[in-house]
Amino acid sequence: MPVRPLGAAVRLRIAGGEQGYKGIMATMEKVPMLAEGYEKLTADLKALRAERPRIVESIEEARAHGDLSENAEYHAAKERQRQIEMQIAEIEDKVTRAQIIDPTTLSGDRIVFGATVTLLDESDKPVRYQIVGQTEADANHGRISYNSPLGRALIGRQVEDEVEVTVPSGDKFYLVNKIEFL
Repeated sequence: MPVRPLGAAVRLRIAGGEQGYKGIMATMEKVPMLAEGYEKLTADLKALRAERPRIVESIEEARAHGDLSENAEYHAAKERQRQIEMQIAEIEDKVTRAQIIDPTTLSGDRIVFGATVTLLDESDKPVRYQIVGQTEADANHGRISYNSPLGRALIGRQVEDEVEVTVPSGDKFYLVNKIEFL
């Protein structure tokens, strides 16, 4: 029986040999994030879990009104319950796979997750970004996801490297001016 790697130390034996393999995937990849991103996720998780009893009360109250087939309050409460449970499952998954990175412990001459980068745009105007996780990204506050087009283009670059990024507004060109680990 063949063994197929699925991720971080996970293997799956498939009955039926190669024909039985259908591209099954397990998401065991770590989710990199800063400590503050982890804290925000755990706070969000706590708030969602605290909302569970209130939703159950809403469902019970709506159920007491009688006929469930035409009970808008009941259906709205059940829908809210489904949304909360999906959010809880998603956040629990991220928290379980979290890899907390402290940028102050990093060093080097290449851009990596957690690095703060100063770029010069086409008009030599400096722009500064920190490479962070998806849940922490906020471009208005200088934090871009490592999965964003610019984040992907920057990872692995060094000072004086030129970077070209295709974004919805067109192609942008940057020069890596400084890399810091703050």
